[in-house]
Amino acid sequence: MGWIKKTAFGGLGLIGLGALGGYIWFWGAPVGINNYINKASLQMASDSPELMSQIGMIDNTPLDFHSDKLGSYTKEQDELSLEKIKDARKGLDKYGPDGLEGQELLSWKITAWFFDDIIEDASFDYGGYPMSQLSGPMVSMPQFLTDTHVIKSKKSAQRYLARVGEFDRVIREMEVRVKDYAKNGVVAPDFVLEKTIIGMESFIEGGASKNPLVTTLPARLDKVEGLSDNFKSDIIAQSESIVESEIIPGYERMIALHEELLKSASHDAGIWRIPNGDKIYQAALRSNTTTNMTADEIHTIGLSEVARIETEIDAILQGEGLTEGPLSERVAAMMTRADQIYDDSDAGRAAIIAELERLNDEVTAKAGDFFVTLPPQPLEIKRIPEFKQDGAPGGYYSGPALDGSRPGQFYINLKDPVDNPKWTLPTLLYHEAAPGHHFQISRAQLIEDVPILRKMSPFTAYTEGWALYAEYLAANDMGMYEDNPLGDLGRLQAEMFRAARLVVDTGIHHKRWSREEAIEYMAEKTGNSAGDVEREIERYAVWPGQATAYKTGQLAILRIRQQAEDALGEDFDLREFNEATLANGTMPLGILEDYMSGWIEE
Repeated sequence: MGWIKKTAFGGLGLIGLGALGGYIWFWGAPVGINNYINKASLQMASDSPELMSQIGMIDNTPLDFHSDKLGSYTKEQDELSLEKIKDARKGLDKYGPDGLEGQELLSWKITAWFFDDIIEDASFDYGGYPMSQLSGPMVSMPQFLTDTHVIKSKKSAQRYLARVGEFDRVIREMEVRVKDYAKNGVVAPDFVLEKTIIGMESFIEGGASKNPLVTTLPARLDKVEGLSDNFKSDIIAQSESIVESEIIPGYERMIALHEELLKSASHDAGIWRIPNGDKIYQAALRSNTTTNMTADEIHTIGLSEVARIETEIDAILQGEGLTEGPLSERVAAMMTRADQIYDDSDAGRAAIIAELERLNDEVTAKAGDFFVTLPPQPLEIKRIPEFKQDGAPGGYYSGPALDGSRPGQFYINLKDPVDNPKWTLPTLLYHEAAPGHHFQISRAQLIEDVPILRKMSPFTAYTEGWALYAEYLAANDMGMYEDNPLGDLGRLQAEMFRAARLVVDTGIHHKRWSREEAIEYMAEKTGNSAGDVEREIERYAVWPGQATAYKTGQLAILRIRQQAEDALGEDFDLREFNEATLANGTMPLGILEDYMSGWIEE
């Protein structure tokens, strides 16, 4: 599932590319590097109807052959998809790099790196866990159906119903995959299996009539003009029937399967525990950081950053009168300070959303002084669905579709408001929305005359590195914390979290730390709530190496910026630097450094 893993369902996010009817001619003979990459990309994307919808190929476009279908999750389909990628990589060499320059050369380099990375990941037949509390169609498909599949007509409503019907087939295919992985020695740790079971139980709790696949339908259908009451009632009734007769029994079978696996599952947290685990982790670090740094090098950088940030946090706490006790205890005291906690109620959760919207308006109003291009796309701030919140991270961003069918969406986990005290919200907003992911992903959508792959976000180190750089920018350049030292404490605590990730991810998967050792270290260094830390560590266990990308990317961008400031002196223009960093979309960090070196010289 390499292509899918890198995009829609891998946790890395995907930029919506809009209705691609104008690209239909890519299926013909390619002319030039851009058209070749477009053709190869679309041929690979066609294996996943979910991905096609994610990138905005909706009904009423020439390419709508997919929106009543779901992809195949069989081993055989993975092998067919991999052969497409291998063929595409071979074909790429016919178009470069010799003879290319400028954007075409950049496109060749980025695409070659991307294809090579997928092929390397696929060299491990069982390179990770097929399902977890965070990934796999049992987690991603419900939210895809309720949030990504657009209902804007009678036809698209009927196609929603068809996709709900397809979900049973997907569940059966995943049963086969989970059993095959287990037969070959790949079973998730016991704590992952437990959280996966809890998530599945939460999704089917209350029966079909209360299932999100049914309960979200009335409001969506009511927004479509011209639908009769009888039609809407029929669609809802048929959806409920499918959920009752097929989907809930499918989840019950998967729950039983995971309960059986749990009986003999190991408690070891690291990926080293499965066949070829050490090699899988080395490949995961390269894939996620887009560098050749070793686990030991990343671990050392993490320890250094943690020490630096501790000093800065201590200075703010001293200023707040918190002078006694370990740093983590003083930060934890701030986490539970009564005047900083929202009510555990619908009103309290609504207040969190309202504050995030206010912060977004405030920072966006200043953004013109620091950015050449501001996002034309709207942003929605939403709660992570309750059926998904137990295993979900604190927040994440999903990019807009260029055709306007879906805005940019920032999801926040509101299971427990104590996890989101007031002083932590600004940095969360700056990371996920403005000037973070929403600015970066929206800017990538505006790139002209490049292949569609250049408009996607398959490079975590760049995308998350930018979002962390955006936190730095908001504090050190935009002045968002000038009168808010507690807000700056939130920034430093968030940065501490990312620095500690370098330590605990390599600790778990390379140095063979236990889950409990990793939780203890992160709790000690961050002062975050126990539930928050536990969710994070369990995330790292199932996504080896992904958590190391954030800080690695930020440090690379800051290093490039310092090089630009040193070289350009008084001619350095921060607006132009930010524009140059964003204007070409995501890319591996080494390619970014080469490009920005050329920009500095020019």
